[in-house]
Amino acid sequence: MEPDVRWVQRLANLKLAVQSLREALALPEPDKFQRAGIVQYFEMAFELSWNAVKDYLESQGFEQVSSPRAALKKAFEHGILQDGHGWLQGLEDRNLTSHTYNEGVARQVEDLARYRYLPLFMALISELESRAV
Repeated sequence: MEPDVRWVQRLANLKLAVQSLREALALPEPDKFQRAGIVQYFEMAFELSWNAVKDYLESQGFEQVSSPRAALKKAFEHGILQDGHGWLQGLEDRNLTSHTYNEGVARQVEDLARYRYLPLFMALISELESRAV
């Protein structure tokens, strides 16, 4: 698959994952099982986000962006991401939730997904869509 096509396809998958996250976050009082789903959607959206960024950067000729941290930093340096600190915090939260499950952490990530990460995902989608033209 050509790199320039890959990031556009990754963007399409990201949009679907973010829509699922939005729907899950709309639940008025999520129970622990629904909260686990919210955390999973957050992880999926984050994973697709950094991979879309990586694929886009590679399509533009950038090298050494194969790790999440490297891709996010490079994207921030080049104006693709506006909140570099927020994305790096998201990486830490994604790493935390993908290796352990703790109800307290799940509640915290639910709130962060709603108020911090969903806006970051939406801004990234908007930015990449503007570059897909």
